[in-house]
Amino acid sequence: MAIPISIADDEDRETVLPVTNASADPTVENGRVTIAAESLDAYFGATRVVRDISFGVHSGQVTAIIGPSGCGKSTLLRCLNRMHETVPTARVEGEVRLEGKDIYGPSVSATGVRRHIGMVFQRPTPFPTMSIRGNVAAGLKTLPRADRPSRGDTNDLVERALKRTALWDEVKDRLDTSAIALSGGQQQRLCIARALATSPKVLLLDEPTASLDPLSTQRVEELVYELRAEVTIIIVTHNMQQAARISDRTVFMLAGELIEYLPTNAMFTAPKDPRTEAYITGRFG
Repeated sequence: MAIPISIADDEDRETVLPVTNASADPTVENGRVTIAAESLDAYFGATRVVRDISFGVHSGQVTAIIGPSGCGKSTLLRCLNRMHETVPTARVEGEVRLEGKDIYGPSVSATGVRRHIGMVFQRPTPFPTMSIRGNVAAGLKTLPRADRPSRGDTNDLVERALKRTALWDEVKDRLDTSAIALSGGQQQRLCIARALATSPKVLLLDEPTASLDPLSTQRVEELVYELRAEVTIIIVTHNMQQAARISDRTVFMLAGELIEYLPTNAMFTAPKDPRTEAYITGRFG
């Protein structure tokens, strides 16, 4: 069962998203832009922590965001699906466009946005009172009434999401048991499955392997590499080797600003800005 690609104005009305042409965004060379930020600023109170950022992300690619601690990477990521506004005193200026529609538009609901721009956090966050099945299906309950799948379709969507995250064979015989019993790596893949269940166009990953062991990290990286064919991925990582391994393009941020946005090979072999080179070679950060 496919989930319609739209953003809900309310529970029963939805606005279909038009597709934008990549040529509208000069930071992307060829292909369709799935999500783009334009003149984006983010604040905590009077403090501006993300400064005038513009970039666009290709459909079906992995984009890594790197930079020193406190440079605004996670804040930028949270702006891309309206999570930033959940923090008291936080606000956003500028635009974020999902397939051409501004997600901060006055008629667009944050809940609708988050169905189509999923997010996974640094530490696994399974819902402790829900089963494995319930965790994966949780996002489906936020769909407009007319689009909510039947029980049978829900089970099919749960199975598909778990297979996409290579978790199905490990949990298929205990779907109704607590998700807390899973290992840390399994819990993180479960959270990715939960985000994938609503068929998002974009998946945001905020240092998803920071709390995992090397084997679990490898499995998540392999999963990210495989998922790029189905969903556009943006990953914040403190690990430059990880960015080099799994991303197609890389953003380098410093003090809230986007310093460079290049194909990953170029970023790590021939950066244009001396600040990028200094960071990559370990002279600061």
